[in-house]
Amino acid sequence: MKMKLQGIAASQGIAIAKAVVWSKAVESSDEKQIRPEEVEQEVKRLEQSIEKSTKQLTEIHQQMLSNVGEEEANIMMAHLAFLQDPEFVGEMKRQIKDELLDATSAVQRVVKHFVQMFEAMENEYMRERATDIQDVGKRIINHLTGQTDDMHLQIKEPVIIVADDLTPSETVQLPRQFVLGIVTAKGGKTSHAAILSRSLEIPAVMGAGEEVLEKIQDQDQLIINGSTGEIWIQPDQATLKQYRKRLEQEELLKKELAKLRDLKAETTDGHRVKLKANLGRPTDIDSLLENSPDGIGLFRSEFLFMDRADLPSEEEQFAAYAEVIQKMNGKPVIIRTLDIGGDKHLPYLNLPEEMNPFLGWRAIRISLDQVDLFKTQLRAILRASVHGKALIMFPMISHVEQVQRAKEILEEVKQELQAKGVAFDPSVEVGIMIEIPSSCLIADELAKEVDFFSIGTNDLVQYTLAVDRMNEQIQHLYNYFHPAVLRLIKMVIDASHRHQIWTGMCGEMAGDPLATKLLLGLGLDEFSASANLLQVKKQIRSTSLADAKKVADHALTFATAEEVQQYLSQQSHNI
Repeated sequence: MKMKLQGIAASQGIAIAKAVVWSKAVESSDEKQIRPEEVEQEVKRLEQSIEKSTKQLTEIHQQMLSNVGEEEANIMMAHLAFLQDPEFVGEMKRQIKDELLDATSAVQRVVKHFVQMFEAMENEYMRERATDIQDVGKRIINHLTGQTDDMHLQIKEPVIIVADDLTPSETVQLPRQFVLGIVTAKGGKTSHAAILSRSLEIPAVMGAGEEVLEKIQDQDQLIINGSTGEIWIQPDQATLKQYRKRLEQEELLKKELAKLRDLKAETTDGHRVKLKANLGRPTDIDSLLENSPDGIGLFRSEFLFMDRADLPSEEEQFAAYAEVIQKMNGKPVIIRTLDIGGDKHLPYLNLPEEMNPFLGWRAIRISLDQVDLFKTQLRAILRASVHGKALIMFPMISHVEQVQRAKEILEEVKQELQAKGVAFDPSVEVGIMIEIPSSCLIADELAKEVDFFSIGTNDLVQYTLAVDRMNEQIQHLYNYFHPAVLRLIKMVIDASHRHQIWTGMCGEMAGDPLATKLLLGLGLDEFSASANLLQVKKQIRSTSLADAKKVADHALTFATAEEVQQYLSQQSHNI
């Protein structure tokens, strides 16, 4: 009997296949007590299991480096960190020595405690880390008991995996040729399984609740839509036919989009805009070049500072920036200076615990306070600028004085380099992120200080609508089509053009094909996105600037985000 369930859209795409339900949850066995004379032996068993787990995770990390890239592979580094954490491992040993538990019982008790602690945290990202701890604990126990996880080896035909949850190591070991989709009861967009699913391009619906395990049986026919979170169980022939046709259309669209790769992002009436890519790590540059972008519209330099025990040196930063600039072969690379705080933490910087970290000491505020840190980064960028075209961008600007002070420090660094005879491009352009409502309202004043603006819609929406974008409970309120956000975007673009500078956008909105015509009509000069570059290019090349302006003008008359989206959907279908 046909049934439809709803989960969280975690990895886009449609999958049609039979279900394989993984009932992996193993009930904790009763705790086993040991005699005092057995303590030393149990501690040794624990240490051996941790050693084996470390070796296994190191091998998986290497496998992931080859298959999904460095950023995703570093998920395993977090698992390895737990195995090296003196509090985590030390508590297991204490349970053996003081509570006289055998090694398996000690691991189960400590893992349960840490899982409960993380699941109780308010931050969604931190809650998702409970799955990582379970993964580490299960791996240790498997080595202690001689068990193996070989469910992925049993998959020999196209399937959709249905599970309570998937750990990162389970996700990355899935046979991609057979696993067409993933459905989980737990998890969400920020879970490591979701991140890996997107990297592996496996459609996924997560956080669908216990209902999926109750309603879905092995070998049930399923359809999942990773873009909408929809799950169809035992669909009728009409629904199957509809989604098979959509799959065929997706494949045709991919082929059509590939033809646009080397064409310009130009409207039908000859208006040219720049279409650039967002970059996290230098190791991702080769994959980005496959879509032939006009440059890098956002190089997130903070990734050079993350997943490590200390600050990167000037030479490390210089090498990373120079590598990217050289590979772009003269195309512009906009390097955003360090943007940490909020949801991005660097333990070695001892950032203070704050009640409202997104409103606290972060981004440019840290750089202006930690001048030596800031100067080191600016020196590295300036030195790398001789290898191509580099631009510098300051994040989270809310005051004109912040821009003026940042520019003063930049000039000091230039003078210091000149005094030492170090080569750099003296005409490096300087821009700012527009991601706070106050910067939108004083855009005319800010435009006098810089060469360009780049609108960061992720934070702009969050601050304008007072919506925590990591909070699933109010996520439905987070919408960049909200009329207030659109009016702020127009305000910024208009101000920049009055002062003869250009405006780009590097937030998620820039990569949404539904928003492309609207943004064109508002006058956006540059789109920079992490995904959907070719889909955005298709929209640009399918419309005229004159028509886009009419669409934008009309969109600004609506009172709700829903009305805007409905109108843009209609316009998109007309292309």
